[in-house]
Amino acid sequence: MSLTVNIMTALKAAMKSKDTVALTALRAVKSAILLAQTETGAKQELTEEQELKILQKQVKQRKDSAAIFQEQGREDLAGPELAEAKVIAQFLPEALSEEEITKLVEDAIAKTGATGMKDMGKVMGIVNQVVAGRADGKTISNIVKNKLSL
Repeated sequence: MSLTVNIMTALKAAMKSKDTVALTALRAVKSAILLAQTETGAKQELTEEQELKILQKQVKQRKDSAAIFQEQGREDLAGPELAEAKVIAQFLPEALSEEEITKLVEDAIAKTGATGMKDMGKVMGIVNQVVAGRADGKTISNIVKNKLSL
């Protein structure tokens, strides 16, 4: 079953249960998917990888917004953002642990023969292909920086 179909099913369920947080989050995701489909001019189906990128972007936006709200002491605004991020994240594949990411980074470093920060792009490219939406880019970047700076 396509990710879009799953989101539409969850959207209908949220409407029936009057879950406003889920409804808001899922409508935003639906809107982002529709915008991506019509961006090229013709209504076409998105690949699963494109759908996952959209979901990741939506989750990241909400987490970033929540972090800004928390810095400003606005817990009343941060709470709904984090709740929406949690609703959207349920459609993403299970995230990799830091240990698993570290192992992938070490493998990529060995594969490319990376020796310093100048090779970070090569390592990031390989790791991002393998990870395919199961880890945050910021986490990967931090691990790669730590490994290459040793």
